[in-house]
Amino acid sequence: MLEGTHVRLRALRAEDAEHHLRWRNDPEVVHWATAGDPCFGPVTAEALGIAFDSMLRLVPLESAVFTVEDRADGRPIGMADYRDLDPFGGAATVGITIGEREYWGRGHGSEAMRLLVDHLFGAFPLRRLELDTWSGNERAVRAFSRLGFREEGRRRQAVRQGDTFHDRVLFGLLREEWTHGAEASS
Repeated sequence: MLEGTHVRLRALRAEDAEHHLRWRNDPEVVHWATAGDPCFGPVTAEALGIAFDSMLRLVPLESAVFTVEDRADGRPIGMADYRDLDPFGGAATVGITIGEREYWGRGHGSEAMRLLVDHLFGAFPLRRLELDTWSGNERAVRAFSRLGFREEGRRRQAVRQGDTFHDRVLFGLLREEWTHGAEASS
């Protein structure tokens, strides 16, 4: 378990499936979380059950999904993950979704990402982390930039939201650029 001031990241549990089902079927959550990824969107309980069983059996060296909880009441408010962890190449991909809308814009997602980055740089011989979002998700772009992630490129008009196309924004963070862990603990 990874604990911050306002959130904790804990291992995924079977009972978290009901929250994931609700978040993945909330059109506003899906709109902001997708980055054009068709894998994150409306899903049936049966399909989520199959996927959730796989997530519960992930090999932690390669990937893991965490539940983001509000520390005040233990309520699950989102999920954070890492995947494609390559200890030889020294890289991994990270992601986060805060599914409870009343927690948006309150810093819970940034703190959860800070905890995840601290964990990954502390537990594995990684030299870089990467993530992406879409250019219309300005709140995520600002949050990732404040955490020290740098924009490394764009895939122009790669994300469709309704009738509008947006860029997929690619971010990277190098170990030597990571300072938020030390700031958070001091």
